[in-house]
Amino acid sequence: MRMTICSEELGASMEYEPIANPKGSVIVCPGGGYLWRSPREAWPVGQAFLDQGWQPFILSYSIDDPVLGTLPLRQAAWAVRTIRSLADSTLNSVRQPVVICGFSAGGHIAASLGVHWDDEQIFSQSEERSMHRPDALILGYPVITAGEYCHKPSIERLVGKEDTRFFSLEQFVGEKTPPTFIWHTASDPEVSVKNSLLFANSLSNFNLPWEMHIFPYGAHGLSLATEEVEDLMKGRMADRHVASWFPLCMDWLRIVFPDR
Repeated sequence: MRMTICSEELGASMEYEPIANPKGSVIVCPGGGYLWRSPREAWPVGQAFLDQGWQPFILSYSIDDPVLGTLPLRQAAWAVRTIRSLADSTLNSVRQPVVICGFSAGGHIAASLGVHWDDEQIFSQSEERSMHRPDALILGYPVITAGEYCHKPSIERLVGKEDTRFFSLEQFVGEKTPPTFIWHTASDPEVSVKNSLLFANSLSNFNLPWEMHIFPYGAHGLSLATEEVEDLMKGRMADRHVASWFPLCMDWLRIVFPDR
């Protein structure tokens, strides 16, 4: 049975289906250009993690405010912190990894938390900021940069016409950025693959652990790239090659968390 955890203060919620003895938790952030949350990138992805023994949480972050600012970032931090603070008797996942996975604009949320979790301007000194640091990032065709290769509609939803530098995430990668798994298609017509390449380059500059897979062909928004999530109207076809990102990601999680 699916259950929901809500934050009235932040206007966010998480839906989950408890399982016994999970390997860890994965917060799934669907994409949608900060205008909507794609159902194709929500529970189908959550179920895939569930089938592999990971406890998924589907994050419903804000999309209604005219300018969202740092609200989605703070909602993601709430999600990580909430999972960590849940009683062992509820989820049996205390002290287990908390991973955040996002697609497109949801990838921007996940990566934002990965680079800004320790930002004193966003999170007060009274907060134990390590409580909302994710243990790993999984980024599918993510929006990353606010620079030359940005996805302008997403960035404008965050800042309008104001200064965008805070949301150009490749500029904020540092020694405390978590291990990261990235995948993208080189032919993505909506979010340039340069977004993933820029983030990977920054991770490399700090000698951080990361893995990236660039597939030669494929539309934006492929999700799992399986028949279940096909969207024929938008050319999002099942693709066995692209779909290999998920088993590759499972292998990567076993490397990052060898005791899981």
